[in-house]
Amino acid sequence: MEERDLVVLVDRYGRDIVNSDGTVHTMDKMQAHQGGLLHRAISVFVFNHRDELLLQKRASGKYHSPNKWTNTCCTHPRLGEAPFTAAQRRLREEMGLECILIEAFTFLYYADVGNGIIENEFDHVFVGFSNQDPNPNSVEISDWQWLSTRELKQDLTRNPESYSQWLNHCLNKVIDSISHRTIADELQEK
Repeated sequence: MEERDLVVLVDRYGRDIVNSDGTVHTMDKMQAHQGGLLHRAISVFVFNHRDELLLQKRASGKYHSPNKWTNTCCTHPRLGEAPFTAAQRRLREEMGLECILIEAFTFLYYADVGNGIIENEFDHVFVGFSNQDPNPNSVEISDWQWLSTRELKQDLTRNPESYSQWLNHCLNKVIDSISHRTIADELQEK
């Protein structure tokens, strides 16, 4: 099994689960999702100077939530990979982008996303800013768009089935973290 097919199991505080031999407990990604086991995840939200969010439409071949619009990118950190490093890696792999990212917050997310898949994640949410259009990986992404958060929130209300469940769960938290913190200032300083 390749390392990228493994997820790191964690407790509800985001601490790695450690086996009796002292190693970090990992599990096959599909097995963890089918069993609904809590694991570490990453979500990235990239905004531009017009306060638009870069969205991607998941490719039709994705194992869950295919053809759904969602945030800029998501992933699971590899064993020993810091969440920040995983976020940067996946932003390059999926969207062909590089930008400065700030970890905005973490939260627990649980949802049955269909087809026997349960998302039970301790999610590290990163926010970044870029005015560059993406060069997406067509295996991962079928389409992309920049959309204002106002328009996105309206469409999420009208057409929730068009979006990933996790986007609906954390979008307001992302918006609040940007408006109540100085993330934009932090990014500009870097």
